[in-house]
Amino acid sequence: MKVTKGTWNGYDTYILKSQQLEVTLLPRLGNNVIGIRDLQEDREILRRPEESDLDFYLQKPYHFGMPMLMPPGRIRRGHFEYSGTTYQFDQNTANDNHIHGLHRTQAWRVSDIDENDEGCTLTTELLTADDPNWMRQYPIPLQLEMTLQLQGTSLMQRMKITNLGDTSAPFGFGLHTWFLLDGEPQRWTLNIPVSDQLLQDAEQIPTGEVVPLEEWEELNTGMNMANRNWDNLLRIGDKRPVSAELTRDDGYGIRYSADPDYFKYWVLYTKGESDQYLCIEPYTTLPDAANSTHSQDFTGLIDVAPEQPVEFSLQIDVIEKYTQLK
Repeated sequence: MKVTKGTWNGYDTYILKSQQLEVTLLPRLGNNVIGIRDLQEDREILRRPEESDLDFYLQKPYHFGMPMLMPPGRIRRGHFEYSGTTYQFDQNTANDNHIHGLHRTQAWRVSDIDENDEGCTLTTELLTADDPNWMRQYPIPLQLEMTLQLQGTSLMQRMKITNLGDTSAPFGFGLHTWFLLDGEPQRWTLNIPVSDQLLQDAEQIPTGEVVPLEEWEELNTGMNMANRNWDNLLRIGDKRPVSAELTRDDGYGIRYSADPDYFKYWVLYTKGESDQYLCIEPYTTLPDAANSTHSQDFTGLIDVAPEQPVEFSLQIDVIEKYTQLK
């Protein structure tokens, strides 16, 4: 178990490696896990950016790897108010709305590395006060910490958010995780416990109306990925576990788990008809949550009080064929 350094387009990468997996983190361009390679299967698990993708990555970094969204989804006109503070995010998508938060390509600092016989761990941090563009839109300073821990076939991601200001701050978090289907969607089945779905308006912002799953009910038992064209917002409700299993027809698969105390929604997105990609996106927070008429318990909007850190975790587990078939 070890952590080594590499480069991507001249930017340092940190590579966590076990006998089964190789995980590549790009701290200085958004702290994005740009690659997870299964060494046993000799396959990339995530949509990894090529060196030639640099310009596109800088423009839309949430199209590769497992980028962090703070907050996830769209905010109507980029505007909301919370605890006496007015927030105006940049209107960076259709209909003068905001999409996918303020975290893009900020440079994170590596603060700790640990290696031992059981696994390896890397911790990074970002102070939002160091980013004038962030503070212009979200004036309460935060300390963000992310820890990656790799053990065998398991990758855990832990987040810690600390409010360094003197006023409560609203927070939402999501991951836009690009799983590969290898051009063979018919071989993959998705099982993801969900309770219902939320309608979205013509601007792709939730209306607040909750409706039955109907054809999506099959996700609770397993839905094949062939011929899907998805961009859907699903509520976890009281369904457990808070995890998604993407399984290939030979028993190989990926389990993606999220902290049940914080994560309330999944977005499933295929970027057109499913062929190469399935984005499985865990959200703590309903898009446009601060403008919703629903309670914070429903929307999942996290209140981060001064000096009272919020911590949650997610995990990716690879289910190897030989493990499944034993």
